[in-house]
Amino acid sequence: MTETLPLSEAGGVPEEQSPTVTHGVAAGLSPVVVRLGWVSFFTDAASEMLYPLIPIFLTVTLGAPVVALGLVEGLADGVASGLKAVAGVIADRFRHHKRLVAAGYGLSALSKPLLALAPNWGVVAGLRVSDRIGKGVRGVPRDVMIDEVTAPEQRGRAFGFHRAMDTAGAVVGPLVALAALTLIGKDRLRPVFLIAIVPGLASLLLIRTLPESTRPVDTPDRSHVALPWRSRFGWLIVVLVVFGLGNSSDAFLLLRAKNLGLSASQVILAYALYNLVYAAVSLPAGIRADRIGRGRVFGAGLAVFALVYAGFGLIHHSSRELVWPLMAVYGVYMALTDGVGRALALDYVPAEARGRALGVTQAVTGLSVLVAGVTAGLLWDHVSPATPFLVGAVLGGSAAVLLAASTWAGRDRAARPEV
Repeated sequence: MTETLPLSEAGGVPEEQSPTVTHGVAAGLSPVVVRLGWVSFFTDAASEMLYPLIPIFLTVTLGAPVVALGLVEGLADGVASGLKAVAGVIADRFRHHKRLVAAGYGLSALSKPLLALAPNWGVVAGLRVSDRIGKGVRGVPRDVMIDEVTAPEQRGRAFGFHRAMDTAGAVVGPLVALAALTLIGKDRLRPVFLIAIVPGLASLLLIRTLPESTRPVDTPDRSHVALPWRSRFGWLIVVLVVFGLGNSSDAFLLLRAKNLGLSASQVILAYALYNLVYAAVSLPAGIRADRIGRGRVFGAGLAVFALVYAGFGLIHHSSRELVWPLMAVYGVYMALTDGVGRALALDYVPAEARGRALGVTQAVTGLSVLVAGVTAGLLWDHVSPATPFLVGAVLGGSAAVLLAASTWAGRDRAARPEV
């Protein structure tokens, strides 16, 4: 696999005929996409070492109420989402995406191991917000870098590859956490948090190898180009809001698994299974979306989400073994929507507005998840642990119907790029 990036003498930007990887699952993709994939692999390995432990750490180790979990995760995602909108404007205006990418990954790498020192859930909330600020700063410029070195007809493949690499890290992370708990004791969660600094530093070293910019030197300020709200893009935003209001943090799925009788180690393994399926299906889903239309694949993912959430709402302690297939199918939902959704949003806007389009869609999604997280915590505490999932199933199904309606109305024709 060649990794050499010939750069133009004018400004260090990849030449028009930039090299691509010629073999393996990344065939046809720019080395920039491949490197960013590895950056995300190591970062997610660090994140997902901790993520399945945080619900247990908060509610058991620190004794916080379940509503605090919804507040912590919702607040973290909400802050990140607001920053994504700002990062989108910056990404359209300036050329040097690498600086934002490095700052975002650096902040996250520092925040994770500090969880080991948290004395109460308020400190955990602050560190989670800090971690997600890093995510909010880096996500949009990173995705713009991917899109700028990718042909439109390859968008699904490029984002699918990136999500596959990201999620492969999410498979490794929980397994490392499980091994650590086996060695040091299943109730000693704090030392596991310290280990997360290793993959975090690896991602920062890889960022140093990226080009300073992937945009042509003479590119003007793009921030004045308006987003096409009265079009398919506006319809997509409506769908994302409806869906996001029912899509509470994945931490609730893990807490539900614990509530149904799985041990802490089993919860970690179930989460690793989810990520394994997510990683395995992401690239095929992106390739399929390039061929049949991204709107169709994204809509199928929303329908799968509704079925999984209905399952988590309906199963009981006596049928807790169903958690395993449900977590696996949940991985299929993520593969059908995460990378494909980013490519779909870019299909609906001009190239000059791609940063803001990604920022707005991710901000809307995250802010909806903030509301959903707090609501899910209240429903869990005051109604039943099953209720948040039943509500999510209804809203997820409604979003799928809305997206299908846009397709029937002829609003989804841009989902398949022109070739």
